[in-house]
Amino acid sequence: MKKELKPTPNFQFLDEIFVQQSVNLLSLNPHKTLITNFAELGNLITEQNTDIPILTTLQETLESIVRTQLQNFPENIFWDFDFLVSSMLRQALTADEGAVPFLKVFGEKMVCLTEMFGNKTEMRFRYVHDFMYGFDWARWVKKEPQKRSHIEPFSLVFFDYLLAKGKELLQRINHGQVISYKLCETGYRNPFTFSREPEDEYRLLTYLAKEQLIPVAAWNWNASPVWNKPFQEMRQQVALQLNIQPQRH
Repeated sequence: MKKELKPTPNFQFLDEIFVQQSVNLLSLNPHKTLITNFAELGNLITEQNTDIPILTTLQETLESIVRTQLQNFPENIFWDFDFLVSSMLRQALTADEGAVPFLKVFGEKMVCLTEMFGNKTEMRFRYVHDFMYGFDWARWVKKEPQKRSHIEPFSLVFFDYLLAKGKELLQRINHGQVISYKLCETGYRNPFTFSREPEDEYRLLTYLAKEQLIPVAAWNWNASPVWNKPFQEMRQQVALQLNIQPQRH
């Protein structure tokens, strides 16, 4: 008797989730407008691994991440996933505990982070950009580069730091102890002095991407994350240069 073949996971299914939600899948890649779709990412994945349990778990993990981002950050603008997917796969294939358990833990932590920082809690951040494009990670590494520069943006170590920081921040918000995270008049929190309304966020980030001032080129499967540039300062300077108005509270 022939062994029954399990169906290969269908990564294109993830593209259909975005279609159902009518999301404009913009990329920050300076050379193209739309993101690499999941059908293409699926081809890159299967070039590196064809183990069905690993592929199935990877697809399920990505589905939970995508759905949670859409639910908690419905106004997000840029949706590049290339480097996140390649990082997940690379880490899974070298994980001591095995690829499938690693991917399950990875997915759980990502979902927790997304729910914690999104629009369903008091945190109310509007975009996943600072996380997905590495601004949060670069700022974290810069505080202790000797210890952290080898830790990558989508590592469980960094996720744990963000989860702890998020819990602390939510406590401070609930006790009225935050100054730099005040709610804007649009109902979102913005730790920056400049406006992050969608048209301003779009102009600022596309300019930074053209100038190679994005810590993690999330649109690039083989990205090399950079932490040792003055990303925060440059972001402030470019906001002034583009005449982006101060944030209104």
